[in-house]
Amino acid sequence: MAESIEEGALVFVADGEDGVGSVRRLLPDEDALLVYIENAGDFVIPARGVKAVHSGKVILDLDHLSRPVLEAIGNARRSEYPH
Repeated sequence: MAESIEEGALVFVADGEDGVGSVRRLLPDEDALLVYIENAGDFVIPARGVKAVHSGKVILDLDHLSRPVLEAIGNARRSEYPH
């Protein structure tokens, strides 16, 4: 995983969707990534939480993410849309 992911890569929940954050740091000792999710902060994403990596993008596998990460993703774009 870490060989193909670069710090600064954009993070998405699916191809064609808006990005929800970016990779801050690779955590090879933990087999994980530190990902900044918009409007929520930094979260550790385990390697199994990554579905695909291509074209400088990291696509997450929602089935392997913790509830706090899923909630953060759900709120990532909230401030862009008026209530």
